[in-house]
Amino acid sequence: MAKNIKILGIDPGTAITGWGLIEEKKGEPVLIAYGCIETPKTHSDVNRLVEIARDLRQVLDTYQPNEVAVEDLFFFKNLKTAIKVAQARGVLLLIPAEKKIPVFEYTPLQIKQALTGYGRAEKKQVQIMVQNILKLKKIPQPDDAADALAVALCRQQSRKIEMLDKSN
Repeated sequence: MAKNIKILGIDPGTAITGWGLIEEKKGEPVLIAYGCIETPKTHSDVNRLVEIARDLRQVLDTYQPNEVAVEDLFFFKNLKTAIKVAQARGVLLLIPAEKKIPVFEYTPLQIKQALTGYGRAEKKQVQIMVQNILKLKKIPQPDDAADALAVALCRQQSRKIEMLDKSN
């Protein structure tokens, strides 16, 4: 019998990092948990990164995912913001790698394509698909957590395609 796979999706940020955990049961995604890692603006950049690392370790230790999927940086209007998010992404990639958990990266376009079939879908359309795919009564809040669940669902879809490719 196939093992159930737990996938942790991460929407990187410095102030708020969303995370969402799904488990694939009989090929279907099931919501396990979601939340956010928040860091105060009053803390130094270094202390914020330390908090992100500590909180992510706690999520990984609590839920023991088999895979981690992280949204890739795509385009930022503000270079200063992009650099800070890139630093947070570095931590978010490093911590699961240290624990020998496979890490996968997906662009916003890939995530939108996987969930809606359209790479230019609006954020709200993606969130509605998260709600529908996971059979939830409402869209997960805050948005960062819903976005993280979209990343996890993108990974789950990618896994299905990879398995099909291997069987052919």
